[in-house]
Amino acid sequence: MIPRYSRPEMVSIWAPETRFRLWFEIEAAAAEAMAETGLVPPEAARTIREKGDAAVFDVARIEEIEREVKHDVIAFLTHLAECIGPEARYVHLGMTSSDVLDTSLALQLTKASDLLIADVDGLLAALKRRAFEHKLTPTIGRSHGIHAEPTTFGVKLAGFHAEFQRARARLVAAREEIATCALSGAVGTFANVAPDIEERVAARLGLKPEPVSTQVIPRDRHAAFFAALGIVASSLERLATEIRHLQRTEVLEAEEYFSPGQKGSSAMPHKRNPVLSENLTGLARMVRAYVTPALENVALWHERDISHSSVERMIGPDATVTLDFALVRATSIVDRLVVYPDRMQRNLDLLGGLVHSQRVLLALTQAGMSREDAYRVVQRNAMKVWAGEGRFLDFLKNDPEVIRLIPESELEALFDLDYHFKHVDTIFARVFGA
Repeated sequence: MIPRYSRPEMVSIWAPETRFRLWFEIEAAAAEAMAETGLVPPEAARTIREKGDAAVFDVARIEEIEREVKHDVIAFLTHLAECIGPEARYVHLGMTSSDVLDTSLALQLTKASDLLIADVDGLLAALKRRAFEHKLTPTIGRSHGIHAEPTTFGVKLAGFHAEFQRARARLVAAREEIATCALSGAVGTFANVAPDIEERVAARLGLKPEPVSTQVIPRDRHAAFFAALGIVASSLERLATEIRHLQRTEVLEAEEYFSPGQKGSSAMPHKRNPVLSENLTGLARMVRAYVTPALENVALWHERDISHSSVERMIGPDATVTLDFALVRATSIVDRLVVYPDRMQRNLDLLGGLVHSQRVLLALTQAGMSREDAYRVVQRNAMKVWAGEGRFLDFLKNDPEVIRLIPESELEALFDLDYHFKHVDTIFARVFGA
């Protein structure tokens, strides 16, 4: 995490103060659950809760203890005992460190998920607004980067909206899978803490019990979580790449908002660069980079080891903070994107009508010409236009093989731009609802 690409709401989830507060919540919930079943005196559970709630956990003191004991959970429990007093003997009863660490990580990741889902909702709102704004704004569709057939800029944006609807669903599913509690003790056998204690604690914390925790929550859950984040990041990069291409000088159909006083280059005062979209591309690379170590964390030794621990201490904060920042930045880019319909129309006309070649091809086949011959005739005329010799319609009107089958008036009708937009309403209904 670096401040440049961080937002305070997400950073706070990973702050030491938050982590220790969550550890206390788990310990207090366990003591309360044990008090309900007679394992802990109710007054002791109340004291643990009251004194823990009132305590301000001293991060420096915990770190000081850890330097001596070389164990973060023991360091925290030692400091907690300093805050609570004699009743601390009922804290961590029958539990192991992973019960606290894995359950608190689940709480942090669920909180992070809630922020990320809200971020996607913001991006979806921006995409929807701009899609309807440009629902019927004609633009050229490209395949392989080459002019293909007409579409609308609104349809382009609707496609991204549909993709981020899927992104939201993936985040919701990832949140559900990661929201898992483990309080099963050493090697996960519940020898010293009963399953019903885990169930009670899970309910208090808004989590579900892990069916078999071995001693840690199985890391396939975490791998799925970070993989979902990686896919969302890839969708962000696709959106950013589209904007970067559209802002190229030769295209210039849309560009990032350029604010008063903004400067694009230290050397060239004329520059207006797509720096925000380029930034999104780089951030997406970083989020995806965290997926591989999450996948490699799945294969732990036997009931547990801690090879995953150092990885998760880094990728948990870094992946969620980076994706959070990227989603909010993407929303701002879409919201303020400057669109140039006139330039879109100019680019549509750039190839002298070649974008209608398929309609001519189909019309010739429907008029009786074989597809092979129709393709040959259309391509023959198209290549003249490609070479800059004239307009496509003019060449077709002067081609005996074409005009013999398609009258001039019908030929001109094949160049009607609106033909390509007759199902835009259907596309929008599929994406946004009726």
